[in-house]
Parts: sequence; structure tokens; C-alpha cells
Amino acid sequence: MPLDYMPGFGNDFETEALPGALPQGQNSPQRAPYGLYAEQLSGSPFTAPRGTNERSWLYRIRPSVKHSGRFSPLSLDGWKSAPHVDQHSLPLAQLRWDPVPMPTTPTDFLAGMKTMTTAGDVHTQVGMATHVYAVNADMGDDFFFNADAELLIVPQVGALRIATELGVMEVAPKEICVIPRGMVFTVSLLDGEARGYVCENYGAKFTLPDRGPIGANCLANPRDFKTPVAAFEDLEKPCRLIVKWCGGFHATTLEASPLDVVAWHGNYAPYKYDLTTFSPVGAILFDHPDPSIFTVLTAPSGEEGTANIDFVIFPERWMVAEHSFRPPWYHRNIMSEFMGLIYGRYDAKEEGFVPGGMSLHNMMLPHGPDAFGFEKASRAELKPEKLSGTMAFMFETRFPQHLTRYAAELDSLQDTYLDCWSGLKKRFDGTIEGNWD
Repeated sequence: MPLDYMPGFGNDFETEALPGALPQGQNSPQRAPYGLYAEQLSGSPFTAPRGTNERSWLYRIRPSVKHSGRFSPLSLDGWKSAPHVDQHSLPLAQLRWDPVPMPTTPTDFLAGMKTMTTAGDVHTQVGMATHVYAVNADMGDDFFFNADAELLIVPQVGALRIATELGVMEVAPKEICVIPRGMVFTVSLLDGEARGYVCENYGAKFTLPDRGPIGANCLANPRDFKTPVAAFEDLEKPCRLIVKWCGGFHATTLEASPLDVVAWHGNYAPYKYDLTTFSPVGAILFDHPDPSIFTVLTAPSGEEGTANIDFVIFPERWMVAEHSFRPPWYHRNIMSEFMGLIYGRYDAKEEGFVPGGMSLHNMMLPHGPDAFGFEKASRAELKPEKLSGTMAFMFETRFPQHLTRYAAELDSLQDTYLDCWSGLKKRFDGTIEGNWD
């Protein structure tokens, strides 16, 4: 279905699937149009400041209490929540993985979700988890909502059709979507199979970063974020609702589809974004800026300038800096960095880091270009160059990311990753020119 432009985070917008279904001038009339029920979904405390107060009014065929029967525990063994410190034999190190394989048996979005790292504490709503999904089946008559966190989904192979209470989003590679905490949805596949990454954000919701001296334009612009138009199912058939709550999973049987919202208005909604609309800025004379200039979304922490999570991309862009080492420099960081490659090559790791792959550089562990990348960049003719055909991303958090047993024991873990730096030579010889032979 088509999507409306999201005019800006924090602003109200409205949509209806039937004419006149959305009441005007009153949120909860005595009798809503079409015999609908008025229901508010709150994404913030009632008394949150106006700029961060989030809620949407839903006008639905059945109230949510009709979609919430008696719950029973459910096991989804691959999905872990912080605090989760697995016992495994893998020592502390910089780590990299090849893509996880596609499943050979029917596997839907929930069953195909595998946790790579956890950070923080889901119970106190700080931190995050990183997951990878590999799926080949629709969720069918299963529906899901996450009471613990919002979900940032980054497809790498195959498009997803995500039907939510507030409408439908089709999300393909080069796009992302965010599903708010508590939003009911189901996932089906448009290409037979799919693989990608998920950031589960326990903390403050994702928002656009401040641009500071950059001003009013560039980076991710609000007009490029889109929310779904209203769409509803009036289907009376047995189905199942699965809930994630404080790290556990629970299921109940329903008599009708919970996707029965006919109209809604507000500012608490799912949204999608095309990563190719990101307008990068960079050095136009010399030096390599901090990667923070590539931040698409940020989830603030209680400390100003230090994110619970930053979602950063490394898109196609022009490289023009003179007298400069253009790839990312060697560094150690208080933040922990989980990276993935959607397509193409990453300029600092042209070999070994492949589409669908992942890397983890935890807090204060040194990392940077491999030996090949260093040699190439150090000797390159510094003329304007288009870095094209590439899209990498990073989930960065202020917290240490604890590795799960699944991640530690994946067959795709590269045992030789650290060797990518073994070819870095000592070039100091006491002369100002150094030894570049």
C-alpha cells in the first residue's frame, strides 16, 4: 500500500481506511463512527514534555482487550535479552563473521531471529540487543508485539511485508523500518527468503540527531521518513498473539485478527526510511571527520552526547580530502560497535567483510583498516573519487556488548580475522620520511 510522508518526528498526522472513520475535533466521542472503539496507544508517560510526548488514537473494530486472552509461556530459544552473559570459550577479541546461512526448514521471522550480542538491562529499559534473522516462511496467523523495546529492522536479502496495526510497510534492502514498542505486527516474505539485521532498543526511542553547525539540511531529512496509511483486517479466524515481556515470551489464542484499526491519528507509529536518501556531509579539504556525521538515528541516554544507541551508515559518497588518509583511522572507542554490510565493499576492509557479514569491536578494543587497506590508501593518488556501490552500517552503544553462545559458536565466525592486521609493518626508522619500501 502507499505510505504518507512522515512530516517530522513529534508531529501529529492522520489516516483513515474508510471515509469519515476518523472523528474530528474529539478523540473519544460517545459513539465513534462505524461502531468503532476509540483506544489510545501511549509510547511515553502521560506527563512527558510536549516535544517527547507520544501517543496515537486508534479507532478499531474490537478493543485490544478482546485480543488479549489467557497467556501461556512460549519458548523462542534464539532470542536473548540483557542481562545475558553466556558461558562460552571464546576469549575477548575483535570479531568478524561471514553471513549466517539460510534455513533449510520452514522458519518464520520470530523463529529465525538469533541474538548476537546483548547490552544493558531490559528490566530497567537501558541498552540494546543485536540480532540477525534468516527466514523462508511467512508468520501466517501469528502476530507479535514487543513490550520491551522498539525494533529497528535492516534487510540485507529479500523484501519484507510488515503488516502492523496502523498499516502495511514493504521494506526492501537499502531501506530500514522501525516498529514501536507495543505495536502488533506480522511479517511475510515478498521474495521467498530473507536475511537481515535487527537492533532491539530497550531505551529512549530513536529520533533524528541534532545537526548543530550543519544547520537545517543534510543527513537524514524528516520528509523522507514514511508511515503507513490505515489498513484493516476484519477477519474472524483463530490466530495467535505472541508477546515479548521482560525477556520472556508468552502466547495467547485469538478469535480474530488484531490488525483491525480502521483509522488513527497521532505521533506514535511505525515508519520506514530509504537509506539512499541520506545526504552525507564530509571533509572537502583535508582530514577524516568522525563517523558521527553519518548518524541516521540516535537513541539518547541520560548523558548528553552519549547515546544509548546510534544507528550509523557508511553510504555511497565522494572522497575529496587532500593530504589525508581517507579511510577510517585506527582508533579505540568508549562505544561498542556492531557492524554489518548490506551490499558492496567497505573501504577499510575490502577483503573478508562481505555482504551479510558482521563484525564486533567492543569498547576500547583497537581496530581500523586492514594491512591491504592501509597500503592502498597510503599510496593512492588523492584525486576526487566516488565511493560507489556500498552500504555498511553500525549499531553503536555506550554499553559493552556481551556475546551470546550462538554468536560464539557460529560456524561463520572468522578464526583468522585478527590476521588482517598482521601485515602492518614498522615504518619508523629515525628519519622524517619514514621507511615506505
